[in-house]
Amino acid sequence: MSIELRPLRLPDDYEALAALVNTYWSEPCTAQRLEEDDAKLYKVGHTYLDENGLLAGYDRTRRVAVTEQDVIVGYAWSWRAPWTEPGHLNNTLIVAGDYRRQGAGQLLFEHVIDWGTALGATTLVTEVWDDHPDALQFAERRGFAVERHAFQSVLKLDRVDPERLREAETLKRLESGGLRFLTLADEPGEESERKLYELYKETLVDIPGYTGEVPDFQEWRKWYLMAEGYAPERVIIAADGDNYVGVTNVLHNRQTNGMYHEYTGVKRAYRGRKIALGLKIKAMLLAKERNAAYIRTDNDSMNAPILRINRSLGYEPLRGTYRLTAKLGNVARIAARN
Repeated sequence: MSIELRPLRLPDDYEALAALVNTYWSEPCTAQRLEEDDAKLYKVGHTYLDENGLLAGYDRTRRVAVTEQDVIVGYAWSWRAPWTEPGHLNNTLIVAGDYRRQGAGQLLFEHVIDWGTALGATTLVTEVWDDHPDALQFAERRGFAVERHAFQSVLKLDRVDPERLREAETLKRLESGGLRFLTLADEPGEESERKLYELYKETLVDIPGYTGEVPDFQEWRKWYLMAEGYAPERVIIAADGDNYVGVTNVLHNRQTNGMYHEYTGVKRAYRGRKIALGLKIKAMLLAKERNAAYIRTDNDSMNAPILRINRSLGYEPLRGTYRLTAKLGNVARIAARN
């Protein structure tokens, strides 16, 4: 069978691309979502080498692997945003199960190498599921090494035991200590969004495994407050007076009627007071009120406080992901030998 690469043909390829990425992503997406996400992105990239000689700026490349009948059987996406760590390129590479070990993955990977080399990148970053040994071996044979391990977990809302959680007691204790809980729908507008952004700026960088810079306000707003499944009433905030000190944001997936914990963060000065627990309880109550089927989340293996909270709430472990990195020069040398 002959497999070759070609650029995406949009919007025609969105349906086939959604079907392919849904074999890999943990939450299903639609062609419409892919098109909406594309609409948020820059049309022309701009990259340069910074004062340290490392790749900066933003750009992306996408290629699909197709059969002789032009059926999409593989996809590679290599990109960096303005806030990506200098020198780094993030990468997604997917090959349909029935077409693996037939050269599609290698062709896509070679395209990533050539594009990254031309830009002057130094490091490639990717993720694979920890229960896909073939994917891990593919990456490791090409020079990648595991850097971090993150875990998924899910809370099935029909199995929640209110007596065990003592949710009312936890929330009452926090509120009696001077905190109030609200949503972004309760205090809409740019002033509140900027307060929330400052909270994200402080807390994002403390997440184990977080790399790069925090996006500027407009980019943060685009990707956090305009994401699919977002609603201001699902952005739950803990406030001390007018000061936003904690937040959790849950997204709703209409296809599965599930919710996803997009983010939870608490200001450093307020940690250790069970505010994150209170926010997660509020999110759980909201999800139950909306008759959602589950809440899912992802956490780095080193994020002990959040993992402990999730276990206390009854979250069940699922498969996880390995974050892998490789020096591009080394990857290119290995590819040349093979």
